[in-house]
Amino acid sequence: MIQSLLIANRGEIACRVIRTARQMGIRTVAVYSDADADALHVREADEAVHIGPSPARESYLVGEKILAAAKATGAEAIHPGYGFLSENAEFAQAVIDAGLVWVGPNPSSITAMGLKDAAKTLMAAAGVPVTPGYMGENQAPAFLADEAEKIGYPVLIKAVAGGGGKGMRLVEAPEAFVDALASCKREAASSFGNDHVLIEKYIASPRHIEVQVFGDRHGNVVHLFERDCSLQRRHQKVIEEAPAPGMDAATREALCAAAVRAAKAVDYVGAGTIEFIADGSGPLSADRIWFMEMNTRLQVEHPVTEEITGVDLVEWQLLVASGQPLPKAQQDLEIHGWAMEARLYAEDPAKGFLPSIGTLELLEFGEAEGGRIDTGVYEGAEVSPFYDPMIAKVIAWGEDRDEARGALGEMLEDTAVWPVRTNASFLVKALQHPDFAAGKVDTGLIGRDGEALAEAPMPSDEVLEAAANSLVPITSLAGFRLNAASARSAWFSLDGEKVEIALTGEGSDEPDDAVLVTEQGQAWLLSPWRRDGVHGGADASGAILAPMPGKVIAVEVAQGQTVTKGQKLLALEAMKMEHTLTAPFDGVVAELNATAGAQVQVETLLARIEESA
Repeated sequence: MIQSLLIANRGEIACRVIRTARQMGIRTVAVYSDADADALHVREADEAVHIGPSPARESYLVGEKILAAAKATGAEAIHPGYGFLSENAEFAQAVIDAGLVWVGPNPSSITAMGLKDAAKTLMAAAGVPVTPGYMGENQAPAFLADEAEKIGYPVLIKAVAGGGGKGMRLVEAPEAFVDALASCKREAASSFGNDHVLIEKYIASPRHIEVQVFGDRHGNVVHLFERDCSLQRRHQKVIEEAPAPGMDAATREALCAAAVRAAKAVDYVGAGTIEFIADGSGPLSADRIWFMEMNTRLQVEHPVTEEITGVDLVEWQLLVASGQPLPKAQQDLEIHGWAMEARLYAEDPAKGFLPSIGTLELLEFGEAEGGRIDTGVYEGAEVSPFYDPMIAKVIAWGEDRDEARGALGEMLEDTAVWPVRTNASFLVKALQHPDFAAGKVDTGLIGRDGEALAEAPMPSDEVLEAAANSLVPITSLAGFRLNAASARSAWFSLDGEKVEIALTGEGSDEPDDAVLVTEQGQAWLLSPWRRDGVHGGADASGAILAPMPGKVIAVEVAQGQTVTKGQKLLALEAMKMEHTLTAPFDGVVAELNATAGAQVQVETLLARIEESA
């Protein structure tokens, strides 16, 4: 049995692996960059090794540094987590060649499933149904555009080496193809070092359903049933659940059998996920579900599978890596209840989901029976601009779907984070959406109704009135009216916005200068209104500021050019994502300081729009 383990990852997944390893009596070693010197996974590990500067390409993605850390600390095995080097066949082989245990699939399996086009060809040969499309070597834009026409719009452009929703674009009309292809190739090259893409038919009402598989070195492969990950925003999973709504026994049997065949076709060992796309325009049926890709690693959403099966998948990983057979046979695995997971991110939905970085001065997670929090941060920790801005995975279990959904909503509503913004309110609204509540969900739901879901929440009058009471001194006469209720109100600043609040209480003996208001999973700073406390808005000034450190990857306008409200000005690559900055109103580009390829710091003035008269 493995006695010491290095986790080649960070954040919540590193903490997740450490938790199980500790329960198994395994010594753990963490690695960390400059930005993660005080991170939770560093604090929780038995030992930690510094591996370089903050950018992942100079630390977490440098295999030589990971191997050196393992050798220096006497670690027997390396667990890659997910992301970073988890699906890097060369690194997996290097670990094995160094005489260490690789907690993951064989490098040959990673290679076989690592490129989407080759994987589809392999799956078709194994009798696994695949979506129609083009998966060839010809990458000429004109040729790919012709292939898209043959397939029929809408189509998906997907990076063959992609994953995690990156390097993927939906194209609904021929005139948008060239720009989407260029953007997709840029992101693919940046994220994966490979800009090759494939084209596949886009299913009109698609559902994203995946099957958890697990193999050992004794020839055993099992499935642990399905997960539904259909609620997505721009191909990024938002809420996941297990089992899938509307899945009948016959369809489940056919789907899971196909997943096992897929795993066996590549002699799969360890935890993996077979991802399928299903036609959600009607009831789920085996003849309307097609293979998309295989992820040769543990997935972000694995907790929902653990919650319905009672299996610790990390424990299974470590047992299998130690040469042991799977702890359970297929007939021993059953579904119990329902589980849902939401990804709580440090981002502001009302501002285009821009990541929100800074110190977590307040961090309180809501609780519910059957609830679970997987996090890699703590109150006082920093949300860094260098990595994925996930705060936590919030997981709920219930006897049925409604119970799990209700518990998850309760946990999110009772969560409070400040001053960093989060998507908690957005997640609560998504859970309450009539279609999602009814189990009628497809990957386009948020795209259709996302604007309403992303609206900035406001605290209720009752909460504001209670908070305002602590900011004003006690008085019994102000606002007194004969034979009527007292009518008092005052102006306050709510995160810099001027609001009038009724004063329904008696006030405070010692009024606070400010108070945090928490509700709906959000937090606001409430203070008495002062004229000098007004915060000017960037939109009103026309200043286009960098929302975070990053790289300018595209400039779409020139100085002096006339622009319209919402028009794309430039694109910034930051926190592993491409962010589009747009004109706040109709006007002229009066100032332009951005050039493609330039690195910029947070709040750098990139452009200034002068409003039209």
